[in-house]
Amino acid sequence: MPVHKPNWSDCAAKLAAALPRERLHPAVLAWTDRKPAVRGLWMVAFSGGADSLALLLLLWAHWPHRREKLVALHFNHRLRGREAQRDEVFCRRVCAALGVRFLLGRWRAAHREASEGEAREARFDFFERKLRAFRSRVLWLGQQQDDIAETMFMRVARGSGTAGLAAPRPVQTRQDGRVHLRPLLTLKKTELTSALRLAGSPWQEDATNGGDDFFRNRIRRAVLPAWRRATVNRDALYGAALTRELLEEDDTALEAWLDETNALKADGALDLQKLAGRPRAIMRRALHRWLIARQPPVSLSRQGFATLLAAIERGTVTRQSLGVEGFAVIRGGHLRFEHRASRPRRRK
Repeated sequence: MPVHKPNWSDCAAKLAAALPRERLHPAVLAWTDRKPAVRGLWMVAFSGGADSLALLLLLWAHWPHRREKLVALHFNHRLRGREAQRDEVFCRRVCAALGVRFLLGRWRAAHREASEGEAREARFDFFERKLRAFRSRVLWLGQQQDDIAETMFMRVARGSGTAGLAAPRPVQTRQDGRVHLRPLLTLKKTELTSALRLAGSPWQEDATNGGDDFFRNRIRRAVLPAWRRATVNRDALYGAALTRELLEEDDTALEAWLDETNALKADGALDLQKLAGRPRAIMRRALHRWLIARQPPVSLSRQGFATLLAAIERGTVTRQSLGVEGFAVIRGGHLRFEHRASRPRRRK
């Protein structure tokens, strides 16, 4: 915790002067200008780190008419002992000084061997619960330009298409109608920390970010510095951000093309005749959409997905297991889901 007690409203004003609204992502600004955006609570993910602190201060300063509608969500993973407790106290004090409502979540199932993915899932589960409880459709997140490059390297390593490589998106509209907003994607980490220092604003540092236990940390500490050194006379982070924007445009276009086919029918069947002759990328998206349309969504291994996609391209009669629930069945030019219970009995 800092020794001095900053005047947080003064820090917010100075930060907003250093980072005016026009420095934030234009897609997010356009979203806030729409009339529906002024209604309801704005939930803000607030860890106490530089990114989330800058986000909260900028929202408080640039949208003064929304101050009473701001709610900070802090999730204590309970993985760093006293340090995590200090983060919680810090966040609570910042919110009290700004008059922002503070909501706390603690990970009851925390354990020392918790993975990065498990911690993230627990955190977002807390966010979703609070969004539902307060009937909010808006979650603000503090990812910045460095996060774009880190995410891109992580997803290239596992093999991702345009949808995965276009993350994190400035305006991400989810299937349930909720919206995730990331206005800081136009700013680098160094720009945020420099602006916070000039504003006299301390923040909390997560000691685990200095280790190599998590994949993202290894990318951040080893890959990005080497990559930036290799890109002489180029702004590598800006280049990654621009690539992300272009990939999002392409992904949106492909989704619109798929919508125009009307291949996914109201009864849940996929009309393969409407996909005939289309590029493989459209067929891949159609299959993915068909799988997630199931309730609960069906998950396939990479190999299983490739096998079913090949069958769709051929259009031949197919019956492929989708686990304990049932089968993917191609017959009569349609792909349908067939429950195991509905399988015809064999005569003795």
